[in-house]
Amino acid sequence: MNPYFAQNAMLAKITSKNQLTLPKRLTQAVGATEYFDVQARAGQIILTPVRIQRGDAVRAKLAELDLTDADLADAVAWARTPQAAPALAAEPLATYAVAPVKLRKQVAKKSKSKP
Repeated sequence: MNPYFAQNAMLAKITSKNQLTLPKRLTQAVGATEYFDVQARAGQIILTPVRIQRGDAVRAKLAELDLTDADLADAVAWARTPQAAPALAAEPLATYAVAPVKLRKQVAKKSKSKP
């Protein structure tokens, strides 16, 4: 069965500016959200509601993980340390014969004045 003609199918039209308006029934079904994670898979666009967490929720999660301020400071310090560039394979540099560039003479155009 073609999913576009299913009994509960809803259509959304994309505008010339690539904007898409989702049907109200659809957005009500997933709950109140402002943001969606967007992915393209096998010719389909997948929208997943994303709920932005407040600072309190983040602090609660950190407390749940038993992370201290010192742990966070250490993690930030580690993330900010300069990383050594990965070693590149030693390959001989190719040498190319370069022919000198011939410069064109610039010819000034004479303007024709009308009598």
